[in-house]
Amino acid sequence: MTTEMSSREFNQDTGKAKKAAEKGPVYITDRGRPAHVLLTYADYEDLVGPRRVLDRLAEPAGVEDIEFTAPRSDDRPRPADFD
Repeated sequence: MTTEMSSREFNQDTGKAKKAAEKGPVYITDRGRPAHVLLTYADYEDLVGPRRVLDRLAEPAGVEDIEFTAPRSDDRPRPADFD
């Protein structure tokens, strides 16, 4: 279920908007046009997915089949030149 409310309504009753967001996105309009969307944090996480690198690496099955060969370099470490 989605809810639409004007920015004035949102400013006057944010509690109502937060309760409505529990049931679905709340579209907040400015002059009749959608300007913002209020979501619960759980819905936001579902939308953007995991943000941590470890979570991303653990996610998809079959990733372990990707071959990776690190490029080799013949460059040897040299002392730093501070002159």
